[in-house]
Amino acid sequence: MTTTMHMVASTAQPAMTSQNKCAVCSFKKLCLPLGLDEADVGRLDKIIGRRRRVARDENLYRMDQPFTSLYAVRFGHFKTAQVNPDGKQQITGFQMAGDLLGMDAIGAGRHACAAVALEDSEVCEIPFARLQELFGQVPQLLQHFHRIMSQEIMREQNVMLFLGNMRAEQRFAVFLLNLSARYAARGYSPSNFQLRMSREDIGDYLGLTIESISRLLSKFRKAGWISIDNRELAILDRPSLEALSTGVAAAQRNNVVEIRQAVAA
Repeated sequence: MTTTMHMVASTAQPAMTSQNKCAVCSFKKLCLPLGLDEADVGRLDKIIGRRRRVARDENLYRMDQPFTSLYAVRFGHFKTAQVNPDGKQQITGFQMAGDLLGMDAIGAGRHACAAVALEDSEVCEIPFARLQELFGQVPQLLQHFHRIMSQEIMREQNVMLFLGNMRAEQRFAVFLLNLSARYAARGYSPSNFQLRMSREDIGDYLGLTIESISRLLSKFRKAGWISIDNRELAILDRPSLEALSTGVAAAQRNNVVEIRQAVAA
């Protein structure tokens, strides 16, 4: 299922202040400052030139746009998508606070995907040329950046396996559990959260139709695994979802303790 993507530029905001620097950001353990000492975090702060507000449905950057910066999500949610010549999209991922956007463009110098805000959001703009200079001064930052890139490569590989080898209900269970784990890592409830993306977007990402997503939501709700009210979702029976995601038979579901995630956070 595909939809037409809006192609609107995002809005620049003033430079960063002491209230929104890396050192005091609540998501620094998920972003570039992870593992850096206070002095090195200060060096990173100095190269982050500004914040950018991106309204819902607006583009942070467009496909084929020249690459100049990475973007750390401060708040809000995004989707990344490749756009066909006819203006249709194929969603490649969903990003939230603490995630980095723009790494797809490092090699080619142009963005392979577009990034669109799912709600009013804000990012920190990190000029990549200045970040590269800082890598030479702060080796630990370069090591952490390599880990982030490796995780992104693994995520893309796992998505391909996940879409090719799993039944529809398995894909959806993995998707919900992955969201749960990502929210938990950010200090939010792992059991109660809002689906920021539309059913159509979820279907596009999972390779399913919007009708299939609606049927799966209904099936999971009737089974007592989740509750859903508009976009407010609650996980009620995690062991059953974990068992489904790993292909364990229904009779064994209560014995499943851990999930082998198909998609890295």
